[in-house]
Amino acid sequence: MTPTLNRTARTLLAAAALAAGLSACAPLFVGGAVVGGMMASDRRTTGTQVEDEGIELRAANRIREVLGERVHVNVTSFNRQALLTGEVPAAHDRATVEQIVAGVNNVRSVVNDLAVMPNSSLGQRSNDTLITGKVRASFVDAKDVFASAYKVVTERNVVYLMGLVTPREAARATEIARGVSGVSKVVRVFETITEEELRRNNTQPPAPVTTDGTSSQGG
Repeated sequence: MTPTLNRTARTLLAAAALAAGLSACAPLFVGGAVVGGMMASDRRTTGTQVEDEGIELRAANRIREVLGERVHVNVTSFNRQALLTGEVPAAHDRATVEQIVAGVNNVRSVVNDLAVMPNSSLGQRSNDTLITGKVRASFVDAKDVFASAYKVVTERNVVYLMGLVTPREAARATEIARGVSGVSKVVRVFETITEEELRRNNTQPPAPVTTDGTSSQGG
């Protein structure tokens, strides 16, 4: 496969995973190859990944119940830290959303970056999705970062980076994201680990998985 085709395949992989909301366990076929085991490549425990998915679902449902469709709020949880992005019509709505999410079971902390302004347009959201795909593809192309270590969120051309990363990895990912066309700003919402912790995590065997698909280790 030529370098151009390699890059195309990687871009398709990142975009497909983003657009389809790829399940952590579902295989994806790209160019005849199977790409799977997303949970195994994530630095969070399997239990924590499941908790993060539950946090996002419960938080979104509660926000919808209380504030309906007049707000545009995205909740992204990584290692039980909830990032709030989007738009709300008033400052008290911003505070209300934060209180709702902070009260969701398993949430450890909340980063509230909601803007008080009219909801973004569908065109803007489509462009944000495209930017996220390009950032993910750039991580895959880079030879010195692990793309699976990062979660990427884009809101109004602002890219938010989450993950359990070393200072070196944080700096490199930020540099890559800033170089993507269309990105106006990069906000780092990382949790920092040491190089020793990274080496230790990389040498640990994966947690045993029970028959119901959950890890036998806690989050």
